[in-house]
Amino acid sequence: MIEINNVSKWYGDFRVLTECTTRVAAGEVVVVCGPSGSGKSTLIKCVNALEPFNEGSITVDGTSVGARGTSLPKLRARVGMVFQHFELFPHMSITDNLAIAQIKVLGRGRDEARQKGLALLDRVGLKAHADKFPGQLSGGQQQRVAIARALAMDPICMLFDEPTSALDPEMINEVLDVMVELAQEGMTMMCVTHEMGFARKVASRVIFMDHGHIVEDDDKDAFFGNPRSERARQFLDKILQH
Repeated sequence: MIEINNVSKWYGDFRVLTECTTRVAAGEVVVVCGPSGSGKSTLIKCVNALEPFNEGSITVDGTSVGARGTSLPKLRARVGMVFQHFELFPHMSITDNLAIAQIKVLGRGRDEARQKGLALLDRVGLKAHADKFPGQLSGGQQQRVAIARALAMDPICMLFDEPTSALDPEMINEVLDVMVELAQEGMTMMCVTHEMGFARKVASRVIFMDHGHIVEDDDKDAFFGNPRSERARQFLDKILQH
């Protein structure tokens, strides 16, 4: 589904990604973790061209992300993205937030888009809040709306960029529960997260990054049970001791 081949990226003289290569098969859930500044969010944003890259190639379901003729709006319509901050339109109702991209990008009628949005709100447990505005919801509720909004586009895969890091601890599980359901239903997912409990529960593989390099790319049992690199062992010792 997703192929990343020798991708490198610079910000001026600073190299943020160095020859990153990995694959995500259809139905796989891959967790990307590592210390702050390791390049994990940049890597995932390269997958749907929110960040350009300087070298290498990325293909999503056969479509080359960096090719000159690729329609990025069409690509992004097929690749759902959920951000650290919810990025909802504050002046629109929850229903309208879910409908607008369906109407503008997919060309769906307003009634069809609203019905699709309401069905997905029901799926994430928020149908009763359909007529509210984002500011009237908690952070966890807003993030669940953001997931529903991405799903409304019928994506072939989902990218999550630290979706729980801006939430209060009490709200994290309600978002992770939705993500676990998606994983169990077979959605292809790349998730940048420090939620190691989530990784242990649903990840097919774990990618560990440090200083722009993919240091480890292994199945979850091997990664958590016997990481190959000293850097990954140090990271897990710190993150799992609390």
